[in-house]
Amino acid sequence: MRRFEIGPVIVALGSLALLVSLFLDWYGDQTAWQAFEISDLLLAALALLALVAAAGLIAPEVPYLDRRWIPAAVLALAVLVIAQILSPPPSVGGADPQLGAWIGFGAALVMLVGALLSVGKVSFSVAIEGRDARQRVAAVDHRPPTTETGSVVSRPGADDHTDVTEAVPDTDADAEAAARPKGGGRG
Repeated sequence: MRRFEIGPVIVALGSLALLVSLFLDWYGDQTAWQAFEISDLLLAALALLALVAAAGLIAPEVPYLDRRWIPAAVLALAVLVIAQILSPPPSVGGADPQLGAWIGFGAALVMLVGALLSVGKVSFSVAIEGRDARQRVAAVDHRPPTTETGSVVSRPGADDHTDVTEAVPDTDADAEAAARPKGGGRG
């Protein structure tokens, strides 16, 4: 059974979304790489740090960074994104935030939720299990035949004291075969 926490997965997805947003327009027709001087490098570094730490929590057999790095990186990243939206860089003039800035803001909020889930007392996890092999049971193997609907039908002419049953024929050929006398005698 493979079990992993949802918090680090959310942080990883938010980190990827933030990295993508850096290549979209943040102000006017300028991407984050064009609009910012050093904030873009800090955003990318913090997103990568959070992504690597989250990957270490998702795959514990490959510990990259300690769990304690996630909240610090995510909080610093969220503060930086919010500061850049509230106070745009002077190089963009008076341009309003564009799609890339809002995707970055949303990604930072998603990462905050994931960071809270990864360090909080309440956690959500997903367990991935393989299917159990079907086991044969002797009682099921020796049960009487059934009809198409699954009900057991008594054999016609059977004694009330016997427990012998047989299936009801469902086609004309089966009906003819059932009507023929059974037994080895020729006559």
